Amino acid sequence: MKLAELTQIAVDVVGAAQRQLPPEIRQVARGVAVHYEATPAADVLAEGFEPDILGLFSGDAHGTELAHDNPMPPQIQLYLENLWDFAEGDREVYKDEVRTTYLHELGHYLGWDEDDVAARGLE
Repeated sequence: MKLAELTQIAVDVVGAAQRQLPPEIRQVARGVAVHYEATPAADVLAEGFEPDILGLFSGDAHGTELAHDNPMPPQIQLYLENLWDFAEGDREVYKDEVRTTYLHELGHYLGWDEDDVAARGLE
């Protein structure tokens, strides 16, 4: 599947996931930029992340933005070709994994660590 189609599906899935969030979380979630990339950039890999990473949250968690002198805007990256490979070319599995990965990374923005994310079924 072409990157443009993978991107459109992911944009639709993320929008639907946001609409299903409780109102107080939905508003916070919409304040985090989501970037749709084919694969991780070289600088991400240089930080030690695996080439097949599905998504990544970067920046400060919600409520801690002013705790640093030079805060980086929070953002979520979704790596669409990696997600498509993970789904083994199955459109429904891809959509499910995009949703789960987005919510997982959003959980990190909300300040949840890996255990908190896992406890909510977003691993």
